[in-house]
Amino acid sequence: MKRASPFLFGSVAAALALFASTSAQAQAKPEDILKKSGCLACHAVDKKLVGPSYKDAAAKHKGQADAVAKLMEKIRKGGSGVYGPVPMPPNPVSTISDADLKTVTEWILKQ
Repeated sequence: MKRASPFLFGSVAAALALFASTSAQAQAKPEDILKKSGCLACHAVDKKLVGPSYKDAAAKHKGQADAVAKLMEKIRKGGSGVYGPVPMPPNPVSTISDADLKTVTEWILKQ
């Protein structure tokens, strides 16, 4: 039986370490995404600013089976009239990716 090369094991270990660090970087914290995307200019976790607090938004959607999809659509398209007269502008993919939008929407609904 032929022995595996130590180089092979080292290469596999290096690849796994690189994959782990890349995966960790890909999983940004919701708070960081909100900051990077500009959401915190109008929203806060527990108080109304220009728009509703994240806790108010979570309460409004509590118990809705399709809450993630509904809120994602609302964030993506923008709108007005739900929390007052000030419109929320649309948030295109160039502002927040679909993956990041899903991450923050799920986080908002847990507030």
